Amino acid sequence: MICPFLPVRRIALSVITAVTLSLASISPSQAGAKIQHLTSPGGIEAWFVQDATVPLIVMEYSFAGGASQDPKDKPGVANLVGALLDEGSGDLDSKSFHERLDRRAIKLSFSASGDRFRGSLRMLRDNKDEAFDLLRMALTSPHFDTADVERIRSRVISGLQRDTTNPVALASRKFREIAFGDHPYGRPTSGTLESVPNITVADMKDYVGRVLAKDTLKVAVVGDVDPVTLGQLLDKTFGSLPAKANLTPVAEVEPVAPPQSAFVPIDVPQTVITFGGPGVKRGDPNFMSARVVNHILGGGSSSRLFREVREKRGLAYSVFDELMWMEHSAVFIGNTGTRADRAGDTIDAVEREVRRIAEEGPTQKELDEAKSYLKGSQMLALDSSSKLAQRLLHYRLDKLPIDYIEKRNASIDAVTMDDAKQAAKRLWGQGLLTVVVGRAPQAAAQPAAATAPKSD
Repeated sequence: MICPFLPVRRIALSVITAVTLSLASISPSQAGAKIQHLTSPGGIEAWFVQDATVPLIVMEYSFAGGASQDPKDKPGVANLVGALLDEGSGDLDSKSFHERLDRRAIKLSFSASGDRFRGSLRMLRDNKDEAFDLLRMALTSPHFDTADVERIRSRVISGLQRDTTNPVALASRKFREIAFGDHPYGRPTSGTLESVPNITVADMKDYVGRVLAKDTLKVAVVGDVDPVTLGQLLDKTFGSLPAKANLTPVAEVEPVAPPQSAFVPIDVPQTVITFGGPGVKRGDPNFMSARVVNHILGGGSSSRLFREVREKRGLAYSVFDELMWMEHSAVFIGNTGTRADRAGDTIDAVEREVRRIAEEGPTQKELDEAKSYLKGSQMLALDSSSKLAQRLLHYRLDKLPIDYIEKRNASIDAVTMDDAKQAAKRLWGQGLLTVVVGRAPQAAAQPAAATAPKSD
């Protein structure tokens, strides 16, 4: 929980004593670096790695809420807000704001997921004051001028129109609708062709006022800045935001139980198959077991699905499966694409491997190789300032300890064969939720669009 502002007279006594630090070692790829738990004089908390290797500063930050705070009948508000915050703010119009960003090579962006409204700021060390000030203006005094709103709205609508003929987008949307129904997770983050034209400036201002607040703010910073200076920058940037967010409660939700299937007809050369089902939340004690066994099934070019679907049968160019976890639910989700006349064979191959690993679990060799890969992959995930800042923010959002990077490999090593078998049965024992988008098999050789059969 972020503390309220300290009185100004206390700040004046000693900025240095107001910055609290707790240290934890980082991975070998960041030799000599330390993760610091920094609290600014005004109570803004951050995980921070001071690194003077290059004169660069990267900040990743997040507010709770995300697209789940969109009005039920207006999905897409958070997405529009994210696209418009840097389109003019303070005393700068959109053109002037972007000219200042470009002149100083400052990278500023915003985005919304189901649970979080996120931002990223990247700058050279010498431009830090201007970069943080531009971010402050964007967060606290966005213009939402009519011309900018309509320009961005048109761009979003064009993207939504393209999605109506994009089988990957259609499959993802249908999967979400089936899995989560009327829950906010079942609604498209970017909105719909019906909702986006009706979103008003008042809707966006209401979202900003309710969501962008200090009590849910999480910050991660990596770069060439000292703790005292960073604490001052954080206070100047976020200090005038509301103390508390006014969020609409979001219910816990279990994804629909498989087996389920749906077909979406569209006349495209390649059929897209999206499959999945209930997953494992990040705070679940069996999460790491699920992570390891999921890598065995569909986590890369050495996975069972890749080997069976692509290498042995040549049914698809790629196939993968991954765990996705949110604040209030979790799923596993996979994807592949193939010719319409081979869609049935592809689904059969996926289902067969899912059923086999659910019943038998992995081999010892698969388990050992998956552990080795997951431990080694962390090195690549932390090999730049941007990657490290993103990963630190993820760890904060997942409520992991500040020394998690040190403990991660041990948690992977602790996964036993029994753990892996139980996780496989839990994930895949019920079967799959499958969405197929493309031509019906009988129409694969015909130019006309297929007629959709009934979903199971």
